[in-house]
Amino acid sequence: MTSSISRRRCSTATAAFAMALLVFLAFLSGCYPALFNGLTDPPRTTSNGGHHTAHRKLLQQGAAKTDRMGEGCSKDDILLIQGATPPLPSGIPTYTVEVLNTCTGSDPRCAISRIHISCGWFSSARLINPGIFRRLRYNDCLLNDGRPLLPGSSLSFQYANSFPYPLSISSATCPP
Repeated sequence: MTSSISRRRCSTATAAFAMALLVFLAFLSGCYPALFNGLTDPPRTTSNGGHHTAHRKLLQQGAAKTDRMGEGCSKDDILLIQGATPPLPSGIPTYTVEVLNTCTGSDPRCAISRIHISCGWFSSARLINPGIFRRLRYNDCLLNDGRPLLPGSSLSFQYANSFPYPLSISSATCPP
């Protein structure tokens, strides 16, 4: 009888601990911000009153300031994303890079060309089509052989290296 009471107490304590741990993890992940009002950062707003959501670039409307390159597009219209993919059979990690022209509409002035990427001493154990992506010199790589990336279109490639390169758009050109 005493051992069954001890087991019940132990299982009740374990369940209470597990529940407290779940609530704590939910708090850390942001699932229940209303329960902890004032402990989280208030939402930031842009100068025009819109909410700032850095991870929702395609949904941003009317950003406060953009780096305009021409009438119809800006450097901010180019989105570069990279992520890890399964390794090569030799075990070398691989990464997929996708570059997207987020300029909206069918305006020909949104066709962004001569897209240069800061890439350090980029190299890959997997061959990359040089017409898609190639290093010109230190920290200067060219995308799509300089040809235009049309509005809404994307270009992707994979590379293999022991670490991911910190790639970012350094410059691009918009038609007049």
